[in-house]
Amino acid sequence: MKADAVFEGGGVKGVAFIGALQVMEEHGYTWEKLAGTSAGSIVAALLSAGYTSQELKPIYEELDFLYFLQRGGIGRLPLIGPIYELIVREGVFRADRMELFVEELLRRKGVRTFGDLPIGKLRIVASDISVGKMLVMPDDLVCYGLAPEEFPIARAVRMSSSIPFFFQPSVLKKPGETHYIVDGALLSNYPVWLFDVEGTPRWPTIGFRLQDDQGKRKEDRIKGLFSFTRGLLSTMLDAHDRLHVEKAKAVRTIFINTLGIRTTQFHLPLQLRQQLFASGEQAAHRFLDHWDFDEYVKVFRNTSPKIPV
Repeated sequence: MKADAVFEGGGVKGVAFIGALQVMEEHGYTWEKLAGTSAGSIVAALLSAGYTSQELKPIYEELDFLYFLQRGGIGRLPLIGPIYELIVREGVFRADRMELFVEELLRRKGVRTFGDLPIGKLRIVASDISVGKMLVMPDDLVCYGLAPEEFPIARAVRMSSSIPFFFQPSVLKKPGETHYIVDGALLSNYPVWLFDVEGTPRWPTIGFRLQDDQGKRKEDRIKGLFSFTRGLLSTMLDAHDRLHVEKAKAVRTIFINTLGIRTTQFHLPLQLRQQLFASGEQAAHRFLDHWDFDEYVKVFRNTSPKIPV
């Protein structure tokens, strides 16, 4: 069964996607087009290169998220280091290791740039805070004088995953202009509409959305600028979980309970990862129990307004 897939952002909570994907693949789903924001962009990129949930699960089980929290030079100094990086480079941590991680995994499948994939196979969402607009890659790269087919996918993932203040932003330059690019979740954390077309779709777009039980979230202890920034970001990014999803989008969405885990909870023991896997599996089973594509088209798509693509 063909389907397009869109993955929400959510930092380390994106581990839960793998469990949901495993169930969907076991039920015969294959992914035609893929899109993602932030952590969802990593999953979308790897799936577009040919990875399956069976291949991704051990990768996510063994992944040391703390490895991504890289500081260099003065930034390594205690107390003053994070403040220096935040003031001078607009982010506490570099995102180099995240890009290299994705780049290496894509290389194993013979993929590096968007040109190595079929046209339209992958879209990655980021935020251009210099002009206050959503950036959809590779489509919008021409606006920056860049050739979409030559742009590295791992760099696009890095841009989409650069949590403001936490990771240093990426920069795109064109004559006379400098654009700062950060986490796509800032403007569109759940762009499930990306692959919508006018009229009746040939196959569904299924969204994968992370939704916390807010009562389980632990209190953030604020001790200084760094912990304040972390708490601020967690609140801002996790707030997407509480936003209303209109019915037409909800019926094609797999809502995954992320068990109160925070977006920036980079120390994530194996036990919690396994719980997230299981939560994703349970969410996919619940979705399949009531999902009916023909009924969705009958109720929501026959009278849908034209949506630009």
